[in-house]
Amino acid sequence: MTNQREPRTGNCPRHPPSGATASTWMNIGPQRKKNPDDDDVRRALPPPPPITAAFAKSLPPSLSLARAYSHTAIAQREKKKKKKKKKKIEMALAFRSPSPALLNPGSSSNARSRRPSCQSATQLLGLGSSLSSPLASGTTLRCRSKRRIHRPIACSATQTTETPTEKKSQLMRRRDIRNIAIVAHVDHGKTTLVDSMLRQAKVFRDNQFVQERIMDSNDLERERGITILSKNTSINYKDMKINIIDTPGHSDFGGEVERILNMVEGVLLVVDSVEGPMPQTRFVLKKALEFGHAVVVVVNKIDRPSARPDFVINSTFELFIELNATDEQCDFQAIYASGIKGKAGLSPDNLAEDLSPLFEAIIRCIPGPCIDKDGTLQMLATNIEYDEHKGRIAIGRLHAGTLKKGTDVKVCTSEDSCRYARVSELFVYEKFSRIPVESVEAGDICAVCGINDIQIGETIADRISGKPLPAIKVEEPTVKMSFSINISPFVGREGKYVTSRNLRDRLFRELERNLAMKVEDGETSDTFIVSGRGTLHITILIENMRREGYEFMVGPPKVISKRVNDKLMEPFEIATVEVPEEHMGSVVELLGRRRGQMFDMQGVGSEGTTLLKYRMPTRGLLGLRNAILTASRGTAILNTIFDSYGPWAGDINTRDQGSLVAFEDGTSTSYALASSQERGQMFIGPGVEVYKGQIVGIHQRTGDLSLNVCKKKAATNVRSNKEQTVVLDTPLDYSLDDCIEYIQEDELVEVTPLSIRMCKNPKLAKKSR
Repeated sequence: MTNQREPRTGNCPRHPPSGATASTWMNIGPQRKKNPDDDDVRRALPPPPPITAAFAKSLPPSLSLARAYSHTAIAQREKKKKKKKKKKIEMALAFRSPSPALLNPGSSSNARSRRPSCQSATQLLGLGSSLSSPLASGTTLRCRSKRRIHRPIACSATQTTETPTEKKSQLMRRRDIRNIAIVAHVDHGKTTLVDSMLRQAKVFRDNQFVQERIMDSNDLERERGITILSKNTSINYKDMKINIIDTPGHSDFGGEVERILNMVEGVLLVVDSVEGPMPQTRFVLKKALEFGHAVVVVVNKIDRPSARPDFVINSTFELFIELNATDEQCDFQAIYASGIKGKAGLSPDNLAEDLSPLFEAIIRCIPGPCIDKDGTLQMLATNIEYDEHKGRIAIGRLHAGTLKKGTDVKVCTSEDSCRYARVSELFVYEKFSRIPVESVEAGDICAVCGINDIQIGETIADRISGKPLPAIKVEEPTVKMSFSINISPFVGREGKYVTSRNLRDRLFRELERNLAMKVEDGETSDTFIVSGRGTLHITILIENMRREGYEFMVGPPKVISKRVNDKLMEPFEIATVEVPEEHMGSVVELLGRRRGQMFDMQGVGSEGTTLLKYRMPTRGLLGLRNAILTASRGTAILNTIFDSYGPWAGDINTRDQGSLVAFEDGTSTSYALASSQERGQMFIGPGVEVYKGQIVGIHQRTGDLSLNVCKKKAATNVRSNKEQTVVLDTPLDYSLDDCIEYIQEDELVEVTPLSIRMCKNPKLAKKSR
């Protein structure tokens, strides 16, 4: 061995004689203390010998140099053997420099010398590059201090990125607060159950008029009967504050559910007593289990005549197993309830007169928020609201520290991107309103005003030492649509905002609140591509913009495909159809033509209804809702949810009939419509203004047909015996959703505050010529 450097050897009493070998030094078992958990175990061990090349050569081949010199590794190895743990933990070397401070722990003059220093293997051993050992290949050794390092309490909502050498604050759980989210499939009774909880918690006066589904405060939500936006409220039960968040049930608004799960520690999974777990039930439960939240299963609508609670509980348990839930999560608490009657119980045959069993289950099964009370301020902005007087309002749960009114804070997106702001007002949710407060402690859900540029996913942290929390992640969109300015002859008649600048500002403003949506520039400066979770997700945006006074055009929905290993992949969804048995044949035939593959069929209850489950491409679901209602005489119920990406399924024909197109500009007449309705079904009646290229009906055959719906009866001086009686059919009244489902590649939907029209795309018509 060449170029060896002998280490320094002194007359330190802690070192054995210089002639010590590895075999003599390793026989130290009887001198070791029996309790390896004692903090002084390392002090009781004999000091290491001086490291020389001769000592390294004397080591047995089966014993590495690092293993021979690690006192901590020996103690930890014995500890793991006693506890019979399966996992092996790699330990590192720890050497202390021989200083007087080690011999005299009471002295504080050389406190720095007691801190461990981390060096590379070659620097620590001092043997240079000539010593061949597993540690000589650039490995960095970790060092442990004498103080025992405790693992942080596992809390899914407050996962911080701290190094093992940093000092960790003591985490604790608040006992006076419960944060829960109510999640379920659409129409399983979430909002109705929240109404009963609010009434029984005495949120409203006895003589106060309360409308049904009070949490659905948006006009669009009340018209459609669905929950679109998540909303916060709170109740008090036995000196316990319960923050409740009502979430959407439709799969297109799954991004709202994913954001809200960052604010809570548990969920109420509401399941219908007849239908059982549905596609959206699987989605929300999967996300809750990934966060590690506690789950209380509520079998709702238990008063239905065909209720089957045992089947629902077994199906829910199987769903837990399929989603790889832990043993603790599979041992869930089941509550049987009737949300509309306000009753709940631990068994379906013995319901209490109120919802007290549900409240008790929430307090008993849902843990309190895991907080760092004395830590630095951290709050993740999970939701954004806007007030005309207060401006932007950031809503989220305070993870650590205390937030006070008037505090200067730091707003972080990442450690490299931070800005400073001041909290002007602070609110908490009490009953059904926001109450101003001076300070909020960690664990509670609050609303912060004064930060005008706050975005969802940003962290409100301490001004000096605050650190950002992990960003919110949502699943990628699967459907896209093109938005462009209105180019019809009727442009500007009804709308207030018609320019591309207005359209662009409104679309990008939507991204501030809707994380599951994406907006990109199109091929031209006046075209934008909007991507979402589904057609309903984008249709809600279109309807809101229409009511705000915007005028624009939208193209047909398209799926977002991608290439994996040079193979074209497209999104597939799970479609669940409830249909009466007499219409099952036509529905099965329709789904088969759209490349659907059935994987389950079962009867539901005693109502003669069959539940069909298909896996089919998203392209096959575009325009399916109206077709399946026609095939089942309006009795089928269709629910879909994204499954995964799969190979391209082939061509799918979504529409067999063509369109009836207006031949010229003008006003429709009864005389012209009488002959036009023989060609198909009309969208318009007499006296309606139309323009050339507008779609006025559905052709009864394939291919488009141009019609003159503005033709007038010739007025001559020839006297007729009697005027002909014209009988017109009732025109089809298509809504915005129906129009988007109807149009194809060369067609557009014209959206204005007062009208919804369909027309042929003039750009594609010019190309075809």
